[in-house]
Amino acid sequence: MEDLSQADFICRVCRCEGQSDRPLFHPCICTGSIKWIHQDCLMQWMRYSRKEYCELCGHRFGWTPIYSPDMPRVLPLRDVAGGLLSSVATAVKYWFHYTLVALAWLGVVPFTAYRTYRFLFSASYDMLLSLPINMFSTENIAADVFRGCFVVTCTLFSFIGLVWLREQILHGGGPEWLERDDPPVQEQPDPPPPPSEDEEDANQVEQNNNNNNNNDVQQNPGENLQQGNPAPQQPPPQVVNPPQVAPIDRPIDRAEPPIADPEEPEMAQEVVADEANWNPMEWDRAAEELTWERLLGLDGSMVFLEHVFWVISLNTLFIFIFAFCPYTIGNVTIYLLGILKPGKPQIHFHGLLTTLLGYCIIGITLVKLHALAKLLRMRKSRRILGLCYIVVKVSLLSVVEIGVLPLVCGWWLDICSLPMFDATLKDRKASFKAAPGTSLFIHWMFGMVYVYYFASFIILLREVLRPGVLWFLRNLNDPDFSPIQEMIHFSILRHIRRLVSSAVMFGSAVLLMLWLPISILKNIWPTFLPYTLSGDSEVNELSLQLLLLQIILPGFFEQSQTRIWLKGFIRIWCNIVSWILGIRSYLLGSENHQQNIGNEDHRQAPEGQGLGAAHQALLHRDVPVGIQPYERPSYFIIRLGGLIVFMCISLVIGSLLTLTIPVWIGRQCMALWSVSGHISSQAPAADETPPRPHELYTAAMGTYLCWIISRGIAIAVNLFPQGRQAVMQKIKHWVSIGASYAMAAVIFVLMFGVVPLLYGLLLELVVVVPLRVPLEQTPILFLGQDWALGVLYTKITCALTLMGPDWALKRAIERAYRDGLRDIDLKFIIRDLAAPVIMCFGLALAIPYVLAHSILPIFFTNQHTKTLIARRIYPFFLIIAIIIGIIIFQIRQFKKLYVAIKNDKYLVGQRLVNYDHRKRKAEAAAAAAAAAQAQMI
Repeated sequence: MEDLSQADFICRVCRCEGQSDRPLFHPCICTGSIKWIHQDCLMQWMRYSRKEYCELCGHRFGWTPIYSPDMPRVLPLRDVAGGLLSSVATAVKYWFHYTLVALAWLGVVPFTAYRTYRFLFSASYDMLLSLPINMFSTENIAADVFRGCFVVTCTLFSFIGLVWLREQILHGGGPEWLERDDPPVQEQPDPPPPPSEDEEDANQVEQNNNNNNNNDVQQNPGENLQQGNPAPQQPPPQVVNPPQVAPIDRPIDRAEPPIADPEEPEMAQEVVADEANWNPMEWDRAAEELTWERLLGLDGSMVFLEHVFWVISLNTLFIFIFAFCPYTIGNVTIYLLGILKPGKPQIHFHGLLTTLLGYCIIGITLVKLHALAKLLRMRKSRRILGLCYIVVKVSLLSVVEIGVLPLVCGWWLDICSLPMFDATLKDRKASFKAAPGTSLFIHWMFGMVYVYYFASFIILLREVLRPGVLWFLRNLNDPDFSPIQEMIHFSILRHIRRLVSSAVMFGSAVLLMLWLPISILKNIWPTFLPYTLSGDSEVNELSLQLLLLQIILPGFFEQSQTRIWLKGFIRIWCNIVSWILGIRSYLLGSENHQQNIGNEDHRQAPEGQGLGAAHQALLHRDVPVGIQPYERPSYFIIRLGGLIVFMCISLVIGSLLTLTIPVWIGRQCMALWSVSGHISSQAPAADETPPRPHELYTAAMGTYLCWIISRGIAIAVNLFPQGRQAVMQKIKHWVSIGASYAMAAVIFVLMFGVVPLLYGLLLELVVVVPLRVPLEQTPILFLGQDWALGVLYTKITCALTLMGPDWALKRAIERAYRDGLRDIDLKFIIRDLAAPVIMCFGLALAIPYVLAHSILPIFFTNQHTKTLIARRIYPFFLIIAIIIGIIIFQIRQFKKLYVAIKNDKYLVGQRLVNYDHRKRKAEAAAAAAAAAQAQMI
């Protein structure tokens, strides 16, 4: 019947009807004329598209295997053993290959890199004589491999930086002094015969065109005179150039002028053009496509050994060129200048400082050599020296801007905040001597955070102030801003001026916002400082830190709208100060100009700017671009001085309020908590001050309370002018929202209370207690600390689950995130998310406890044995669960191997499986009827 019914249908690929030997199938959910397809047509299309599902409906095609008629019901043991041995041999082969790959990349490469580094930087005659023994010594292999990973990482970043710098030079161009070429110098050939008048006019026009193409000669006429070349008194001789090659790109060698060969004119022109267009930045690319699998050896081939050899060679070359040579040059310079004499102890970070000095010496030497090559007209040498100087220059500027400037800011922050923590410079010096690397890293990190927030505040100011007020600061939102291009093109003196101005600006802001408020606070409120950075024993610091970092601060920054409020405060301050000083046009711009800008935002981009201007207006609609004119009032300089004074006073007052109000409120709250929760039986002595909690907690609590109060004030200010009826309607609206979210409190308790508590308690019993508590001691469980740790574990587990494979828990978490609070489904979350997790954790906690304290004590009466069982039963069950998981995994793998052996020996083909629409509809209807009946019940 089906063959007769297929007569009216055609294949959607070949457009042919079904036949007895080529029947039509309907393997997917598609209906209509595209429902049917031949099996061979589908297989051909799958080989072309490389997809095993329908591209229209997304249904995966089903196949049923067709085995040989002589296949036994159960495979013989010989076939299974042969397939198993073959699989084991293949696994051993891959294991050996991947082990070799891991040893090569994670062992040999870092090991040789560190041994090379150690030999170069501790070279001596004894070291040179014992080089083979030291290079292949088996002492401290693990430590050398670990240190070598850091060395390899540095060389890798150096290589990536060079490649990226090359791309920047190729796309953005080099500096003007690097791109400028020498003017072509041509020898005087034999004078041609005198041309006629028409030929002379044509030669004159062609000569003018050539001179227009020669930019260097036209732009730098004085350079020829400085180099000793007399100004041309008569037009140069006629040179016939091909139209596609400009004369500037074909200079003639002065030492050996080209000889015109009538038999090979094209070859001579190509050679001259290639030599003129020579560029050391244009590296030849590999013809063969190189993938990560082929590079690392994950494709199963042994070609990666060649790559390992080249990586080791490049590591050695980079260490020698970029580390050893600058270090040696700097070290020799130090000893020649007498700064550090032999036998004296070296200063901290001697190697780093000496290497930086060596780079400075190399940069100065490259500048002198570049000037010499320019004087001698050595084009290729000058180009290479210029590129090397750019590399050294960008490297030094990057180190200064990313490393030195934040480090200086961090040290200045620490010095200005010493009175706040009752510390001295002697304490900081002692901590630096104890751990110099850690001290530098901490100060650098705080400096980077300060620079980042300072730049964010400047971006916020640009959105409020008139465009052009902050003309002396770089606009980080400018699409044309590229710090690497500025490092390449701008001079060293300009960068030094920028760095000095930036350091002065950062330092002045620290003085105004930190040192001066602290000094004022110590004078007017001596008992408020210092801040306490170590909490008392009543407060569990670990739990509070986790709560602060995982719950309080993320919620505060996500919901507080800090940026909007700060922007509003800045606008209010600007209005007040501009009204007092009469500089509103200068500070905020005129209202007419702002209205014109608002009207122009809805228009098209002007002609000539194209689509890029429209995109730029869309992307940076909140950021003013350009400079707006302003009205210059009388005594303008005095008014600007008043603006600076107001700004300094405002910064001091704002910093003073920020340092005092949140901490004071937090201290009062923590004091109430401590008094109400922990009543001491003995009163403190008269001269004894009560211990203070960690100021991180007091500041966080005070900041949160200040935010709640300010939020309430802002809502009240917005509602009260609208009248009593509006206030009542708003209160009713909030009550209705609270009532609708009342059931969500159950989910909050389950997901943020019960689940983290069970998770943290389970990990405490499985991992922490067996490892840290001896058998003769009784473990004490702190539920609050376990819950705080469980919050962190739950967040990590959710992140790993979302990154892992697709299964039920991942789908449930994704749906819960996707629904959010507005479309929350209580039944789904309780049934599919909370109940399975709580049941799993509850059984994992309850079953071992019942066995250890109720059942097993019946058979074991010794108290030591009971204690041992109670302590080790949770890790024992974990090991049993892991073993069961491994066994289940191996059973599944054996089933797959069994099917693979059977398919390899007896499989003769596959047949498409038709999608049964009627069966699917019947199942869907039955499920809908069951759901309706359940709802009625």
